[in-house]
Amino acid sequence: MADRLTQLQDAVNSVRNFIRLTFVLLFPELADQFCNAIGVLQQCGPPASFSNIQTAINKDQPANPTEEYAQLFAALIARTAKDIDVLIDSLPSEESTAALQAASLYKLEEENHEAATCLEDVVYRGDMLLEKIQSALADIAQSQLKTRSGTHSQSLPDS
Repeated sequence: MADRLTQLQDAVNSVRNFIRLTFVLLFPELADQFCNAIGVLQQCGPPASFSNIQTAINKDQPANPTEEYAQLFAALIARTAKDIDVLIDSLPSEESTAALQAASLYKLEEENHEAATCLEDVVYRGDMLLEKIQSALADIAQSQLKTRSGTHSQSLPDS
């Protein structure tokens, strides 16, 4: 769970950094104030849902590079917001009890054991196939050596 929380915090910080960079490029005088406001919202704001985020961006190339920056950062922020939503959804719920988590871990262990058994079977079959291939290659090499030695002995004159 700590990894998911760390990922979530990193994603929130990424959004904050995208917004800060956007403001630095577009409105340098407001950048620090906005960054501080995001920090305060992050610290004190109530939880919110990101399910209604629209990420449709106009595909036309704007003539103004400021518009390009705004569209780029809007897309990055929207994508990161979706990542944040996915991370939040993957966190254990309040209804999750120790028994539910233990059952989930038991199921994962069973799946892991089945996958390990399957992998062992595949490795065994691969080893058998490798032995057959090596045996066939050895037979081919022996045949080639016999053929070459037979050709050399026939071409040498008897003395």
